[in-house]
Amino acid sequence: MTKNVVVIGAGIVGVSTAIWLKRAGAQVTIIDRAGPGKGTSHGNAGVLAAAAMVPVTTPGLIRKAPGMLFNPDFPLYLRWSYLPKIAPWLVKYLSNANDADTRRIARDLAPIVTDSVSQHKSLVRELGLDAWVTESDYCFAYTDEAAFKSEAYVWALRRDAGFEPELIRGGDVQDYEPNISPSVGLIAALKDHGFIRDPGGYVQALAKAFDGMGGTVITAEVKDFDLSGGRISGLETTAGRINCDDAVLATGVWSKPLMKKLGLNIPLESERGYHIVYEDATGGPARPTMIASGKFVATPMAQGVRCAGIVELGGLHAGPSDAPLKFLRKKTKETFPNLNATAEVEWLGHRPAPTDSLPLIGQIGKTGVFTAFGHHHIGLTGGPKTGRLVAGLVMEHPANQDLTAYAPQRFQN
Repeated sequence: MTKNVVVIGAGIVGVSTAIWLKRAGAQVTIIDRAGPGKGTSHGNAGVLAAAAMVPVTTPGLIRKAPGMLFNPDFPLYLRWSYLPKIAPWLVKYLSNANDADTRRIARDLAPIVTDSVSQHKSLVRELGLDAWVTESDYCFAYTDEAAFKSEAYVWALRRDAGFEPELIRGGDVQDYEPNISPSVGLIAALKDHGFIRDPGGYVQALAKAFDGMGGTVITAEVKDFDLSGGRISGLETTAGRINCDDAVLATGVWSKPLMKKLGLNIPLESERGYHIVYEDATGGPARPTMIASGKFVATPMAQGVRCAGIVELGGLHAGPSDAPLKFLRKKTKETFPNLNATAEVEWLGHRPAPTDSLPLIGQIGKTGVFTAFGHHHIGLTGGPKTGRLVAGLVMEHPANQDLTAYAPQRFQN
């Protein structure tokens, strides 16, 4: 019998899952309240960050965090009115800021991200979308050698995962990246990376290809699950009931209230991220570049140069803050002093951040509901791999990979 599977969420993870399910022979419907590529998948830095296995919660963060919050020249922000609500999550999150947990998280994230470029290529193969995936170096720009060495712990973990940077120093920096400020004295360049020049457009193109494969995309909001027989038989949505044999929950931070309906309270918060697109820009980077002093990435994109990053804790419902955008403009101008654009487009999105920085990948008991969310900073990077893994679970052809670290039940007391 052909399985009838509903995927909730039309971001990169959900659409990737749907494509792999179709390839495996399932009948697949995607449901999303806004449509493909409209949410967090639209607004990221576009990097296929294969070396992004190191979490934010590195050793020393607890000691440094107060100073970071009060330092106007550091990209960490908190809406203080939201602190009482986020405090329990924050305590659990910071409890991982130690060497043992950092190494554990990095080890468990590595299988999701390290082969990102090849996973994206496998996803687009035979869909006529190969041109969307651009191979490139991924660069980290530092003021000097001391700034680079201050991140030795993180670079050691990247090396452990097989990523050794090429160090470009002094006058060679401007030869390699002509538009970057002379204040940048060292670039650490990583091979075997890539980027997407229009992440939202990429997800929309994938969804269109999915439609061409015989898949269905519905714009609606999921309200509840029918688990009356102990296993899912349908979904209640704003477009009416939709029957299914299995369901995949891949709707990022908005998965949390749906998980509560399944009896699981997931410690998941929005890590609010910002970007500014400098439209039709000249004077920007030739390749994705992480500006270490600002913790944001500048990426050349189809629309212009996108500068994306910043960490703000403030929940899902508040509008954008002025300070992160002001900081982003300041650091962009410092790093690319000759950047010129015809216009600027601001954006705020919501990264789904579990307290342990690991995605939720797996089946909830034997309900036929599978999870594929919680990717924090690595959604675009790890989306195709996650989709492949989840499709294998749904179709009962699991990959030869231990998924215990990502189990959705891991937060149960």
